[in-house]
This record gives sequence, C-alpha cells and structure tokens, in this order.
Amino acid sequence: MKNKRLLLATGTILVLLVLYFFLKPEKSEEGINLSASVKKGPFNISVVATGDLEAKKSKKIMGPKSMQSAQVYESTIQRMIPEGTIVTEGQFVAQLDKTEVANRMSDIQTEIDKVNTQLDQAKIDTTIEMRGLRDQLNNIKFSMEETKLQVELNRFEPQAVVRQKNIEYERIQREFDQVYVKLGLTKEKNTAKIAEINASLKQQQKKMKRLVDLSKEFTIKAPSDGMLIYHRTWNGKVKTGSRIRAWNPIVAELPDLTEMISKTYVNEVDISKVSIGQDAIIRVDAFPDKEYSGTVTQIANIGEKLRDYDTKVFEVLVSVIEQDSILRPAMTTGIEILINNFDTLNYIPLESIFKDSVDYVFVKTKAKTTKREIVKGLANETDIIVLAGIEEGDMVLLNKPANAETLIFEYIDSNLKKESLSAFKKEKERIRAELQEKKKMVKNEIERQEDGPTFFTISF
Repeated sequence: MKNKRLLLATGTILVLLVLYFFLKPEKSEEGINLSASVKKGPFNISVVATGDLEAKKSKKIMGPKSMQSAQVYESTIQRMIPEGTIVTEGQFVAQLDKTEVANRMSDIQTEIDKVNTQLDQAKIDTTIEMRGLRDQLNNIKFSMEETKLQVELNRFEPQAVVRQKNIEYERIQREFDQVYVKLGLTKEKNTAKIAEINASLKQQQKKMKRLVDLSKEFTIKAPSDGMLIYHRTWNGKVKTGSRIRAWNPIVAELPDLTEMISKTYVNEVDISKVSIGQDAIIRVDAFPDKEYSGTVTQIANIGEKLRDYDTKVFEVLVSVIEQDSILRPAMTTGIEILINNFDTLNYIPLESIFKDSVDYVFVKTKAKTTKREIVKGLANETDIIVLAGIEEGDMVLLNKPANAETLIFEYIDSNLKKESLSAFKKEKERIRAELQEKKKMVKNEIERQEDGPTFFTISF
C-alpha cells in the first residue's frame, strides 16, 4: 500500500512538472501568458467510440422452433447454466417454463374427451337408428310376403277382392322400397357424421402430439461443443427469467473465439468521417495495457435511436486482426478509428489559433512577441496542423496578450501559401488513395465470402 501511494505521489509530481514546462506561464508587463511549443511528428485524426466484442461466427442455441405453429408465443426461462460454461454436445443448457404448454394440453385433452364422447354417442345413435330401420324393413317384408300369399289364395275370389289384395300388396311394396332407401340414406348420413367427428378427433390428437413434442423441446441442449455465451438483445442479455418469444427463440450462442469483431456505435455527427477499410485501435477495458489493431469492415446505412445515446447512432463493425485467447464476447472496448494519419507535420494546440481576416498566432521569443500569419490544416480534438508560418520549437501563446493590438503583424508570402496547401493536398490524396485500396480489399473479401457468415475476416 505504501509503495502504491509513493508511486501515485511521484506520478502526480511528474505530471505537474510536464504541465509547467509545456504550458509555461510567461510573465511580462502585460500580464501572465500561457505558451506551448510547436511540435512536429505524426498527427492522427480519429473518431472515438465504445463497443462490445463479439465473435464473427457463432452457432445459435435455439429454443423450440415450433412454438408459433403450436400457438404458444412466449415462455420464460426457468433455469439456465452460467454464462462462460464449457459445454459438450447434448449437454443441458436451459429449461423453459411448460405452464402454458401444460394448460393448452389440458384444454386439448378436454376437447379430445368431448369429441370421444360425441363419437361414442354418434355410434350408439347410429346403431339404434339403423337397427330400428332394419327391424321395420323386416316387418314390412314379412307383411309383404303375407299379403302376397293372400293374393295367391284369393285368386279365385271375385275380382274386387283380388283387386283389393293386389292394391294392398303394392302399397306394402312401396313402403318396403321407401324404408329400404331411407336405410341407405341414414347409413350414409351417420357414416359422414362419424367421419366428421373422427376428423375433429384426429385434429385434436394432432394438436396434442405437437404439444407433446414441443414440451420435449422446452429442455434445451447444446448442439455442439463450445463456450456458452448468453444471447444479447436490445433489452439486455437473455438469462434466467427472460421471456423467449416464438418469432425470435434464440437462447444462447456458441461463439468461434478465433475471430472477433467489435460492434460499436458512432454518432451521426462523426459517421460521415468513417469509411470501410480505415484502420482502428482497439482497447479492451478488462486489459487496459493491451492494444489491438483493427479494420472497419461494415457501416450501417441507417441510423437508429438507442438507449443511453443522446443522438442517433450508426452501427459500425471493426474486425480485430490479432488473435488472443483472453478476448471474450461482451467485453467492453474503446475504439479509435483513424480517419487521417499524417506522418510528419507541425501542429499546435487549438487554443493558440486566432482569427481576424486571416488565421494567426502569437509567437513568443526572448526578445519580443509578434503576430504571425499561418496556414492551417486539419484538426483533431486537441491540436491543429500548421502548414506554414511557424517551425518546430517555436513558442506560441495560448491566450491573447494585453498589448495584442500594438504588436507587429508578420504575413506569409503568397507563393509559400500555395506551395504548402498544394503539398498538403497531395498528402491527403495519398492517404485517400491508400484508403480506397484497403476499401477495395475489404469489399473483395466480402464478395468472396458472400455465401458465408455475416461478418468477415480481413487481413492486411
């Protein structure tokens, strides 16, 4: 503990000394002026954002795929193994709540019992009705045979008696034919009714089988070996107590840890600066001493409004070029996307630039302070490039001195202005050409793997 305190105190002193020499106050009769020296070296313009690590490729662990067809639209995860668990194929992953499925199975079983009762009743009614018609048909047949016999016995009777018996026989014959037809129609009617009830029964049994099979799927197992990572949605991680919905039944993932990306969101103000193929520096919060190189591989075309962001943001994917076994999905990352990277240029703090009809700075020497015109270039969050007017080691003031209006103004030769701007333009074109080549390489790689995963490995 004492050593830590000593190191902290030493570091604080060093920082104060650096600030003193870098922003050294200059006492003069006009007051105290802060100054900074002109530096020369690499100058980076970047966009900074935060993100989360993800695997480029992963196998989804899905919940029941047939929930929607079974009209079960949601379920709750009752139990789930811890994130980061190394699982083997077929190992238990999660258990979904079967209450809704059980309730639906109970309802369908009630319906099946009801249909079975209807079927039994229909069979009994059919048997009774058909037996009554057959008995009636047999009785009519017996009466018809008896009448026919009487016709035979009375053939020598008067014609009126014979005619009466024949009419009686014909009536019984018609009645027999009518009952016979009715018997056939009744059989067809009852057969159709029983078939309809059987169809309803099969439909309910099919629903029951679907629910029984679905119930088995509520115990979720790993499809292959790997490290279990909880699936993330806009509402957070899917975990015990989360609701799984039929239209998006992803429970967890088994990521391929050999290829990682960082998914980050860039605000709408800076997104126009970001381009596919740009280099990036990736820092992982869990390992602050490590840096990884990356490349922008994908930029969303449409912005979105997300929680915890004040403005609309665009999703940007940055491929991690290096492989490192310590990297894990969901780790928080700091992303610095390098927009422009100039090799050797003069630059000064933004605060030292002043503007009238031209841009100028206050240059401080031992003898005097002068106002000097400059040609400025691009800027980052803290510094700005100076193309002409000052040199490395010059001291510039960060605040306007009290006697600023009386100081001599030194202008830059117009030819020097043109030459410096032309040289800077060529440098920007060189950087732009390099970016176009990288962008082409990324797009070629995407086209080559267009039938593969959503995200791609980009190597330079």
